[in-house]
Amino acid sequence: MSDGPGAAVRVGVLALQGDVREHVRILGALGAEVVLVRRPDQLAAVDGLVLPGGESTVIDKLSRAFGLRGPARDAISAGMPVYGTCAGLILLADRLADGIAGQETFGGLDVTVRRNAFGAQTESFETDLRVAALGDPPVRAAFIRAPAVVECGAGVAPLAALDDGTVVAVEQGPLLATAFHPELTGETRFHRRFLEKVAAA
Repeated sequence: MSDGPGAAVRVGVLALQGDVREHVRILGALGAEVVLVRRPDQLAAVDGLVLPGGESTVIDKLSRAFGLRGPARDAISAGMPVYGTCAGLILLADRLADGIAGQETFGGLDVTVRRNAFGAQTESFETDLRVAALGDPPVRAAFIRAPAVVECGAGVAPLAALDDGTVVAVEQGPLLATAFHPELTGETRFHRRFLEKVAAA
């Protein structure tokens, strides 16, 4: 039996599209029991959910096709801990600054998010971020066609920002979201923070 932060918790990774495997690997290494979530009954069987990076518009469409959008919104409203990375941040946002026609989100996070805020895939970059809530060392963050938070509601705590002040990580109660991909750089502290929220809930 693992004594990691994920011990005795069962978490899901939304497995419709995107970098699912990387999240499964980190969560498993931290001791969590991980379920791939593609159906409402699988969502109902977990205590927390990770929304991975990918194409937010594709995940939105597939979540509706698989009957998951309503149950996901309900679970978030009911207080389920959720961690979203990149596209997952977009899916958690209450508002999009530049959503395409018909694009919807799960919502729950009182933020406005801009999709592809840093340009195309060729504009992808890595940088070190100071995240006071996580202590030292800095977080190595990979930004790949990444979104950015352009407005935070009163209950949202910004956790990290770029040198120009652009907010790229936020927290609101049981919800955690990053514009970047810690799962691609070997960074586990955001996943640990998420698992602590699940255990506390």
